[in-house]
Amino acid sequence: MSVRSASARYEGLGKSGKGHVSTQSGVLSDNAYGFNTRFENEPGTNPEELIAAAHASCFTMALSFALAEAGHSDGTLDTKAKVTLDKDGDGFTITKSALELTADVPGISADEFAKIAEEAKANCPVSKLLNAEITLTHTLKTA
Repeated sequence: MSVRSASARYEGLGKSGKGHVSTQSGVLSDNAYGFNTRFENEPGTNPEELIAAAHASCFTMALSFALAEAGHSDGTLDTKAKVTLDKDGDGFTITKSALELTADVPGISADEFAKIAEEAKANCPVSKLLNAEITLTHTLKTA
């Protein structure tokens, strides 16, 4: 239905390399990322932060639409996602995305809200992606 894109460039290799990430919309434009922004909290972004933003926004939008479909017309949803990166042998694995939701939806019961929120968590596209098969195609330029 829709295709969105982003790009990343890395100059230098390993810890001394510096990356830049941009998005199709221009919201990110040559934003810094690299070892220091990922593991040492220097200014810039990192893949886990971007995944957390994507998951929080996707889930919140899915929940908003599900609540509207269930007949609710007013409310506020505030979600934080915490993405965990753990050491895994010689590399790393994203092991968890913990969604923390604060909501104000007048007229909804706790049971109805819990049911709709669980369905939104399971069915938002980013939740599905985090459990999806990953494929890769590549082209290697030779020097």
